[in-house]
Parts: sequence; C-alpha cells; structure tokens
Amino acid sequence: MRHCMLILLMGISFSLSCSAQKTTTMEKGEQAVKMALKKFAHSGDVQDAATLDQLLDDNFRIVMNQLFGSKEVIVMSKEVYLEKIKNKEFGGDKRKVHIEDLKIVGKSAQAKVTLKGSKATFISLIQLVMNSQGEWKLVSDVPTVI
Repeated sequence: MRHCMLILLMGISFSLSCSAQKTTTMEKGEQAVKMALKKFAHSGDVQDAATLDQLLDDNFRIVMNQLFGSKEVIVMSKEVYLEKIKNKEFGGDKRKVHIEDLKIVGKSAQAKVTLKGSKATFISLIQLVMNSQGEWKLVSDVPTVI
C-alpha cells in the first residue's frame, strides 16, 4: 500500500512540475511579445527608425482600411513605413500602450493594442512571428483610429 501511495505522489509531483514549467514558458513568451509591442510603440513615438527596423520582420505591412479620409485599403511596406518615420511624417507622439488581448500559438502571436496619444488614439490588431533566433518580430499592423 505504501508503495502505491509513493508512486501516486511521485506522479502528482511530476505532473505539477510539468505544469509549472509550461506556465513559466508561456509567461516568458507573453513577456517577450509584450516587450516587443511596447518597444514598437515607443520607437514610433520617438521616431527611431533604426530600432523599428530591428523589431519589424522584413515582410512587415501596415494595412490601413479607410484611414484618414481614404475610401480605400492601403497596404504599406516596411520600407515605406520606415521612410515615413525617418521623414517625421509618422510618429512623434507620446502614447500610452494598453495590450488588451494577447494570443500566442506556437511561434505566432496576435494582440489587440490600444495606443492612446495626444494626436490620436489607435486600436491596432498586430501580428508577430518568432524568428529562428527566438526573437518576436512584428509582421503586420492593422490600425483603426478612434
């Protein structure tokens, strides 16, 4: 009987240990994604194109659906976005970042982020991917101005 109880307790202990490791790994992933999102917002605010270049995947796109009076969907590449940051057409606001919803599935992540500044408030749906070096990179931003 003692032998059975010992085996049962060892099994429960192992199960709890695995569960704790999984939670810790998930928490680290969430923290890394949140850090990337906050660095993205801050770098845009201070118009730091060099840091943005490091945060954005080469395939990064902004999908602007009827923003700023347009009646069209405009897709902007990473290169065009960075040029607008360098030329100070974009950015230059101090925004508060609120990450409302974050989902991570394997090496992909998606977040709903509210960026509230003095110039405008955006709600963005942002997608990220983990590269082969384990870094989270933004691959798309679909903003809405409210």
